[in-house]
Amino acid sequence: MQTSHFISLYNGQSVDVKQIPIVPIPAFRDTILEAVASGKRIASLFAAPAGPDRFSLYGILADDPSGILSVSSCEVSESFPSLTPDCAQAHLFEREIAEQWAIQPLGHPWLKPIRFHPCYRDGQDAWNRKKEEAIAPCVVDFFRVNGEEIHEVAVGPVHAGIIEPGHFRFQCHGETVLHLEIALGYQHRGAERALVAGPNKKTLPIMQTLAGDTTIGHTLAYCHLMESLSGVTAPLRAQSLRGMALELERLANHTGDLGALAGDIGYLPTASFCGRIRGDFLNLTALLCGNRFGRGLVCPGGVGFDINSGITERLAQRLAQLKKDVEVATALLWNTPSVLARFEDTGAISPQTCQDLGLVGIAARACGMEMDCRFTFPSGIYSFAQIPVSSWPTGDVFARAYVRWLEIQKSIAFLQDQIAMCPQGPVRTDSNTPRPNHFCVSLVEGWRGEICHVGITDSEGSLLHYKITDPSFHNWMGLAMALRNQQISDFPLCNKSFNLSYCGHDL
Repeated sequence: MQTSHFISLYNGQSVDVKQIPIVPIPAFRDTILEAVASGKRIASLFAAPAGPDRFSLYGILADDPSGILSVSSCEVSESFPSLTPDCAQAHLFEREIAEQWAIQPLGHPWLKPIRFHPCYRDGQDAWNRKKEEAIAPCVVDFFRVNGEEIHEVAVGPVHAGIIEPGHFRFQCHGETVLHLEIALGYQHRGAERALVAGPNKKTLPIMQTLAGDTTIGHTLAYCHLMESLSGVTAPLRAQSLRGMALELERLANHTGDLGALAGDIGYLPTASFCGRIRGDFLNLTALLCGNRFGRGLVCPGGVGFDINSGITERLAQRLAQLKKDVEVATALLWNTPSVLARFEDTGAISPQTCQDLGLVGIAARACGMEMDCRFTFPSGIYSFAQIPVSSWPTGDVFARAYVRWLEIQKSIAFLQDQIAMCPQGPVRTDSNTPRPNHFCVSLVEGWRGEICHVGITDSEGSLLHYKITDPSFHNWMGLAMALRNQQISDFPLCNKSFNLSYCGHDL
């Protein structure tokens, strides 16, 4: 990979957009393919307007061992040669590019929309027709397996429980799943488009609701990005409070997921205990800022709330009790043979498949991958107090559950340290206007995995383009692969072991 074809950045480092190399399309393609072949992965791949009927295609590559991001770009208009036949990590990004901008990745094997929304290009009627022509064979078709005794099972988008909409189409032979196709898009709100020309009074509420269970994660990624673009740094005390909130968000969701996994196999003791404990962790976040999901806490320049000695003492006391509670509840899982019999060897993904698909977060660490932005791409308080990566090699439901338990223990230890040693000082710095014509990538390890925000400013310092990649965007295909050659009755358990976000995908 030629160094002239990309620029190397640290997480949260902003640069003049002119510093990003613009290379010919073949060189851009080769750069990404060579990088992925060498062990790097695609953190984001997207198109942004660059002029009348011209677009800049940006590729952001993450190198976990070095903690370095590589950024390259090329200019496209009508089409470009697809990366997907040689790099499966690109397949969903390219489908998104085709849907959003009517730019066709030539040679893509299944160019189906992922959100089913109108094209963003100017002169939409013409471009929508062009987009429909490009993707017509796959617009509403599902992949089908033909043969005797093959049958199809369709689930959703309306489900029996109070959950978000998503459609799952299974191709089965008896009870064995040969293929699962996942169709989303029902939650599309145009969030990324609403951020253009900001920041404004709507920007922060949008960030806080990109994925409702990841308020802290997404808002923190945005704030790191805006602070870098503005040339300011949040005070150390604010960084500590942000870290506390992020780990409480992780604890609430991990604990809730372990309870839900227990519920999916009818093991009620852990299901009941963890349901209550999840609420207690959420209440600790409310103790920080008055909102159980952390809305209003993280803001550009720092945090919106401080804590006093009384709150600190209550946090420490409650956390100590919750540590004991969650240890008891989860020990029941690991010490019950019938639970392990359902978890082990169910929905397994190999390390090679994990790498091929570019999985992130819990799903990747459950395949033995040493990937965690808190350790590999540290920012904020994690630059001073890193949390070691928790991984497990088996890639199955057990691994995805056990990694959650390992992370719960480390998050509690981190919180106890921060509560005991929270730095003194201010909690907020005045934020400046973002610098014009600048580019920044911000990575945060949300509880599901890597959150990637990319911001590009215009000549006035307003947001010209904003790109968000939720960890679910990387991982939905992982769920589909986990069901290959599994019993269809294992789907609820596998689905919960990933617990991906519909709205986080459907931005």
